Amino acid sequence: MDVRNCRNCGKLFNYLGGTPICPSCQQALEEKFEQVKEYVYDNPNANIQKVADDNDVSVPQIKQWIREERLEFSESSAVGLACEKCGAMIRTGRFCPRCRELMTNRLGEMYKEKPQKLNKAPTDSKSKMRFLDN
Repeated sequence: MDVRNCRNCGKLFNYLGGTPICPSCQQALEEKFEQVKEYVYDNPNANIQKVADDNDVSVPQIKQWIREERLEFSESSAVGLACEKCGAMIRTGRFCPRCRELMTNRLGEMYKEKPQKLNKAPTDSKSKMRFLDN
């Protein structure tokens, strides 16, 4: 059993993986997410700072939700994050569609390639298995 202190409130809790926050803080964070999601739906042209101020949520938390693809702003919104690979502006996720497709294709090509054979040692009369006599 892994017991940790909650990052938000400091209470001890049984850590099961993921973000190290207790179940009550996790529930409060999910309620904030739903509030922010409704706010973005009702105010599609609001920028990240306005969303954060009006909902009492930090800007990094909103960016995390966008990176996790849980939150997405409208096409007309000025909100955007930089693609982690090429720097292009995106509305949700970590990578732009072009970089995501390139990475997917490269990964697919890796599975299609046959493994290379290792160079075998020469099999001459000197390279034989030897046994020690006791």
